[in-house]
Amino acid sequence: MKSQAKIEIVYSISAGLNSMSRASRDSAYRVLSKHYSRVELTPVNNLSDLEELVSRMPDLVFLGVKFLLVNPTLGFQDPQKIWVSTFLDEHSVAYTGSNEAAHYLEINKPLAKQCVLDAGLQTSAFYVATQGQAPSSSNINLNYPVFIKPTNRCGGQGIDSNSVADNYEELLTKTQSIASCLQADSLIEEYLPGREFSVAILKHEYTDDYSVMPIELIAEPDKRGKSMLSRAVKTSNSEVVAEVTDSHIRHQISSLALDVFRTIGGRDYGRIDIRLDATGTPQFLEANLLPCLIDGYGSFPKACKLNLGLDYEVMIMRIVSLGFNRQNKVEEILEPELLDIPLILAQIPVS
Repeated sequence: MKSQAKIEIVYSISAGLNSMSRASRDSAYRVLSKHYSRVELTPVNNLSDLEELVSRMPDLVFLGVKFLLVNPTLGFQDPQKIWVSTFLDEHSVAYTGSNEAAHYLEINKPLAKQCVLDAGLQTSAFYVATQGQAPSSSNINLNYPVFIKPTNRCGGQGIDSNSVADNYEELLTKTQSIASCLQADSLIEEYLPGREFSVAILKHEYTDDYSVMPIELIAEPDKRGKSMLSRAVKTSNSEVVAEVTDSHIRHQISSLALDVFRTIGGRDYGRIDIRLDATGTPQFLEANLLPCLIDGYGSFPKACKLNLGLDYEVMIMRIVSLGFNRQNKVEEILEPELLDIPLILAQIPVS
C-alpha cells in the first residue's frame, strides 16, 4: 500500500532558472510514484504559481528550482528575485535540500570561494571581472595560465577550450564572450593542472553524519592539451568516472568536501567539486546543491553507485525522507531497507 503523502516535484520552464531537467524530474517522478499515491510535476515560473503551490499545502516539495525572477530583464542580477526555499519556509512547507543562504553562495562562486578561504580551507587564488568593464592587466595579480568561467552558472555553461588563458589577450577575449553570451561576470582563477574529483554528500537518515563519496572525473584533453569538464563534455556524458583508491587522496578530498559543504550551509545532500594543484594539494572549485539526479548520468548518482552500490531508487527515497524528517513529517515507508544505507564518513583512515 502506497503512502498518501502528497509530493510535488517543482521545476521551471525557464532553462536559465531550472535546476531539474525533464529527464531528471521524470526519473524522480517514476520512483516516487511507486511509493506515494499523490505525486505531481509542478511548473513554478512566477509568484502566482508559487502562491498556488503553497495554497495546496503539499506534504513535501521536491525542489528543482532555486529562485524566480521578479524582473526577468535583469536575469540573475535581479535584486528582487524570490527564493523558493524561503517562500516555502515562510509557509511551513517541507522541501528537499538546502535553504536560501546556501543556494545564494552556491550560485555566487566568488563569494563561495571567499567564504571557503575565510574558513581556512583551500581554494585557488581568484579575481572577478565585471561585465561591461574590461579588466586591467595590472589588477590581475594571478599567475598564468588562468581558468575563466561565469560567476553564476552551473552545468559547465560558458566553459570551453578558450576557458584556459595563457595571456592577458586570451583572458580578455574570454571574459568578453561570457559577458556577451551569458550576461555574466567572469571568475578568473589560477589554473589547476591536477586531477579533478566530484564528491557526493548525503546525510544519514537518523544522525548528523554524512556519507561522503568521491569519484575522479577524467575528460579527454582538448586541442590545447587541457582536460576540463566543459559544457560539451557534461552534456555528452563523455567523462570517464573512476573510483578513488588512493587512501591518502581520498581522505584529503573527502575531508575538504565535507568541510566546504558545512561552511556554505549545505543541507541533506549536494556535490562539491575539487581539483588538485601542481603540488597535489586539493583545492575547492565549486558547489552544486541541486545536482543532476538522472539515473546513470551526472556525478552525484554515479558517486552513490560507485562508492556504496546505492541504486537510483534508494538515493531518491533517502533525499525525500530527509526532507520529511527535517520538519518532523516522518512518513511510514513500507520498505525500510530503502533507507538502511551504510555510511562512508569523512574521517577515512589513512594508510
